[in-house]
Amino acid sequence: MMVPPLSERPVTEEDEEQFRRESMPRTYTLRQRWADYRADAKANRPKGAKDRVRAWLHVEPFYWGMRAAYVVLVVGAVFAVYINGVAEGWWHAWGEKPTVAATTPAARPAPSASSSTEAAMSGGYQIGPDGVLVRPAEHAASTYTKPELPEEAKENTERGAELAAEYYHALMGYSWNTGDTSALLGISDPDSTFATSYADDVAELYSNGWAYGSESEISHIVRVEPIPENGNDVRPNTIAVVFQLSSRTGVMCQGQKIVKRDREYQSLLTLYMTWQNDHWIETQGSLIADASK
Repeated sequence: MMVPPLSERPVTEEDEEQFRRESMPRTYTLRQRWADYRADAKANRPKGAKDRVRAWLHVEPFYWGMRAAYVVLVVGAVFAVYINGVAEGWWHAWGEKPTVAATTPAARPAPSASSSTEAAMSGGYQIGPDGVLVRPAEHAASTYTKPELPEEAKENTERGAELAAEYYHALMGYSWNTGDTSALLGISDPDSTFATSYADDVAELYSNGWAYGSESEISHIVRVEPIPENGNDVRPNTIAVVFQLSSRTGVMCQGQKIVKRDREYQSLLTLYMTWQNDHWIETQGSLIADASK
């Protein structure tokens, strides 16, 4: 079969359009180029890890640029998320330390003695803010009445000295149950070691505790008699008064420890009452208690 030369073949419009399309420069997009690169790289990927690293490093400048662009995009995205998180308060800025107010929990209030449901307890007693058990309100110091000095005790007689000694004994119990020793010391000589020692014991007790329920009764008057002056520790116009007592200690608190003693015990109270400046004062004293109490 004879094929005529091209110059002799008729040229149609379809031939011209096909010629134009084939003669136009081919458009090679970046996406197509990257797809070709990935396909070629996958086909020619080295087998070993060492060879892969070497192959990854030895690439054309174009692909290095692509890698750098991806790194910049990732870093920029991470930085944008970080900046937005700081602005929204999701986390603190780099190097910023949280303030104490933001991290320290609020301090708990000290337990209140008046709280009935949440107050700390020990042995049935509430613990006060100072760490000492709270004294029951029904046994408060205000429930005790201060003794009064009888009128006859203001007379310079043996009977007056006896009544003044009874008043002194009542003040001892009042001081122990309330912590108030002012009245007791008011009718005691400043040099009386018995009075100052007793007041010191009361002050020590109430510095970290309290007491109530202490009871003492004069069960017998042993003697009431004048004591001759000796120029030493016995002053003029001194009368010795000796009582036999029946007593109960009651309840004592020291810190968070409670001691309760209801058993009755016996003791001897000796008071030297001296008439001085128109009234009786205690100048000496002693209290001998039953050792088995």
